[in-house]
Amino acid sequence: MGRHSVTRRRRKSPAVLAVLGASAAVLFAVGGDVHSVPVKAVAEPPVVEPPVVEDMCCAELVATAGDLLAVAPAAASTASRWRVIDTRVEQVLPAGDAPEQGLQVKTILVARAISALFPEINSIGGVRPDSLRWHPGGLALDVTIPDPTSASGIALGNEIVAFALKHAGRLGIQDAIWRGVYYTPGGAQAGGHGHYDHVHITTTGGGYPDGDEVYLR
Repeated sequence: MGRHSVTRRRRKSPAVLAVLGASAAVLFAVGGDVHSVPVKAVAEPPVVEPPVVEDMCCAELVATAGDLLAVAPAAASTASRWRVIDTRVEQVLPAGDAPEQGLQVKTILVARAISALFPEINSIGGVRPDSLRWHPGGLALDVTIPDPTSASGIALGNEIVAFALKHAGRLGIQDAIWRGVYYTPGGAQAGGHGHYDHVHITTTGGGYPDGDEVYLR
């Protein structure tokens, strides 16, 4: 039997059409939610000075569709690579160490991802009064580093900065400050900015949650 006739039968397969139709329907639903972030491949930012963390590569905020969601792997480029996952299992990021009241969705995602990936962290500050708009507006986190002047504390802070910048597109990272250095997704930009006992992270926000968000690794 010829190769072309095999191809025609595959295109007519009801199972394939059903899977592609379900994936397209969930993608459409995600795109229509003003408080959701579309699941898509994002170009990685340039290499930065701190070491790169690989353990959590695919944190995303997606709109819920019952208990099942169609989620693309980070490098997916075709519909055939979409997969259906059950959000009732470990892919869901639980609430972390940051009080989430008043935080915007991208900020919540960053806080939960850091809490899950770095169990050494037990305190993350969020909304607080400040002369600048980042903390009051739910756009910033202060990730407290245990024993921040020790070699292990400095290394931990470096790892958190590296993680945030490496996945800046997915996490909505605007900038980070640690041990006097101001970073953007393009790398270290300037010195003289303090923050020696915590990593300051600012996000692009993404709007305030409406309660239907599901935060995934």
